[in-house]
Amino acid sequence: MSNKKLTFWPTTALVVGNMIGSGIFLLPASLAAFGGISLIGWLVASAGAILLALVFGNLSRLVPNTNGGPYAYTKVTLGEFPAYLVAWGYWVSIWCTNAAIAVALVGYLGIFFPILATNPLAAILTGLSFIWFFSWLNSKPIQTIGFVQLVTTILKIIPILFIALVGIFYINSDYYFPLNLSTESNFSAIATTTTLTFFAFLGMESATIPSASVENSSSTIRKATIFGTLITIFVYVLSSAAIMGIIPAETLAKSTAPFADAAAMFWGESAKYWVAGGAVISTLGALNGWILIQGQIPMAAAQDDLFPKIFGKLNKNGSPIIGIVLSSILVSILMMLNYTEGLVSAFTFMMTLSTLSVITPYIFSTASYAILLFTKKEKGMTRKLIIAFLAFCFSILIIVGSGQEVVFWGFLLLMSGIPFYVLLKRS
Repeated sequence: MSNKKLTFWPTTALVVGNMIGSGIFLLPASLAAFGGISLIGWLVASAGAILLALVFGNLSRLVPNTNGGPYAYTKVTLGEFPAYLVAWGYWVSIWCTNAAIAVALVGYLGIFFPILATNPLAAILTGLSFIWFFSWLNSKPIQTIGFVQLVTTILKIIPILFIALVGIFYINSDYYFPLNLSTESNFSAIATTTTLTFFAFLGMESATIPSASVENSSSTIRKATIFGTLITIFVYVLSSAAIMGIIPAETLAKSTAPFADAAAMFWGESAKYWVAGGAVISTLGALNGWILIQGQIPMAAAQDDLFPKIFGKLNKNGSPIIGIVLSSILVSILMMLNYTEGLVSAFTFMMTLSTLSVITPYIFSTASYAILLFTKKEKGMTRKLIIAFLAFCFSILIIVGSGQEVVFWGFLLLMSGIPFYVLLKRS
């Protein structure tokens, strides 16, 4: 088994690469129905992301060298059953995230291969092929995975920043108005768009999950989490504002590749292919990083006898490959089931369900952070407790913005894990 570990830049790439994936490339289409008010949702989501990045960064310092991230923090402070719910909720979130990424990947590949936009079977088979390719890649040593993540992260940022920095000169401010195009109240629209945009920030905690595989984890993870989140916020807000100011809302809502369409509007069809290529690389990098995470969370729980033992089995490279394969089967099923919907509607549903599922780990993590602050009597405790409280309130706002249907399915998925816990404890 390899002893090499992830250093600062590959760890930061894991954070940025898992956040900047499919979300930013399809989100403008999902947000178009709300109009310019969605930019306020971006700002609120960014503020919440900073609060949670501070929480996770400090938790990595307080509980170092422990795999599992939110699961591990919850187990240390609140015990087995809450930790199990966190692991289960996070695992469910990863299925949804990877299914959504696969859908977005196929959407952008459709620019190069039009059959993928018109033939559901071809689209499904293409999505499945990439899910299983990266499942195989994640059976390799973690430094190989880290290298792939670093390269794809660098390549994915270039086209996004290119559109953002050049696109601001083509913005038509009239496209931001009327501010609220939806039938919802302004508060409800902001809450909903905050939930949608926050999907793009899922993964800020990625560096905490393979903690034992990170060099100088207590300091490296904290720096990588905060630095990676700030980079992502800058890229997101600037690029989203540019896209919404370039394409009219009614056109944007029907787009399956908003960034590529924006590039084509002012640089011609050739630019469309360059940007679509960047989007493909972006989603490939995100799928690679999230498949890594989908093996690590159940592995950590399995090692504590809170998931079936099979999820803790490691190959010669230290990869929980059986857990990755079992998770990828579920990702594949979810992706196929949702392809009966249109691409944007399928992506939006999986995105909101994923966001809701991961809120349970976030809420428990903020509680764990507060408990550890009291236990260890940290300096500046009042300020840090305020950060934990605000991060908790933000997480509640995300639940409010998810809508009744998504909350229903999210709660049902979370509760469905309880019988498995009972069976595990019985044995």
